[in-house]
Amino acid sequence: MADPISELIFRVALRDRSAFAALYEATSAKLFGICLRVLKDRAEAEEVLQEAYVKVWNNASRFTVTGNSPISWLAAIARNNAIDRLRARRPETVELDEELAGADDSPDPERLVISAETGARITACLEELETRRADAVRGAYLEGYSYQELAEQFSVPLNTMRTWLRRSLISLRKCLEA
Repeated sequence: MADPISELIFRVALRDRSAFAALYEATSAKLFGICLRVLKDRAEAEEVLQEAYVKVWNNASRFTVTGNSPISWLAAIARNNAIDRLRARRPETVELDEELAGADDSPDPERLVISAETGARITACLEELETRRADAVRGAYLEGYSYQELAEQFSVPLNTMRTWLRRSLISLRKCLEA
């Protein structure tokens, strides 16, 4: 017999509202704790929890039984929502042009040479990465795309994109240190 939480998720995938209520009743305290631990703000954690259950309702059909507990799937949704909310709190970045407006726009020759050499090394190291991963790194760190935007752009799950970027940065660091 399947796990009761898995059964509820499967019924939610069929749009069973009573199963959804039972799933909420059985799991909301744990998921709220996760949201609260990440956000450290009760009201915001409640909002994120509500958003997480909307995702569960909309994505229950994507749930598959694995060796992991179904609560792990639910916890990942809640945790990722909380982290996304935490990231959204960050202040907007100042445009680079605004920052540079007051700066001396005539760098010394030594800095120009060092900058050019570093840029060339980074470009060479990026070319050693697989093309899609190099494009993802450029998107995240040069063009400012969020991990979620990149995951959608490359049609991969968000955690896969995070793994791509983390491993790519490790490879770049090794390449630059060589």
